[in-house]
Amino acid sequence: MKLSVIIPTLNEAEHIRATIDSVRTSGPCHEIIVVDGGSTDETRAIAARHAQVIRADRGRARQMNAGAEAAAGDLLLFLHADTHLSKRALDSARRAIRSESVCAGTFRLRFQPARPALRFFAACTRIPWIKLCFGDRGLFTTREAFDAVGGFPDWPVFEDLEMCARLADHGGFAHLSAAVTTSARRFQRNGALRQQLHNLRLWLHYVVGTSPASVAHLYRYDDGRG
Repeated sequence: MKLSVIIPTLNEAEHIRATIDSVRTSGPCHEIIVVDGGSTDETRAIAARHAQVIRADRGRARQMNAGAEAAAGDLLLFLHADTHLSKRALDSARRAIRSESVCAGTFRLRFQPARPALRFFAACTRIPWIKLCFGDRGLFTTREAFDAVGGFPDWPVFEDLEMCARLADHGGFAHLSAAVTTSARRFQRNGALRQQLHNLRLWLHYVVGTSPASVAHLYRYDDGRG
């Protein structure tokens, strides 16, 4: 089973090398594709020394769809540029997919650094609920399922939650016990409680069906920090 890891980036020079390294130590994969949305720092130059780099229009959904189109794998794993895979995480994804009832899945989440409040937030990812499957947890899916649901919706926000929901409707969705570790930089910058309340506000908009375009201004992915 060929596995392609797809990493969307925008001004992630500080983090991209460590993320790629975590993929390489997590298990065998066919390729690592970094999809850059127009970085103005050294992201592309750093990534090009360790992975395949392509360019796409800015926006995580568009970048991840472009990466999937370029990928040769029949198993795709989408990973944020500041999220690290644990050892054997790729093997865990493969084992889950080998089950005939599973077409996609995600990991539990840890934050680095792990403050007490963030440990509590991370513990919530143990709950096997599809509406908690945010993109920073890492998403893996078969090529067949990805194509069947039409890829990520071209939304400015919520594309991760909606993609997971569509995949779960298409077939079995695995909530793995293996964890990925993501940067707590926004919590550090804005304060853990304030940031989580902001996240909750956004999430509730998704749950009640608010148009993604109408709340896109509340979530910015244009500076390499989110």
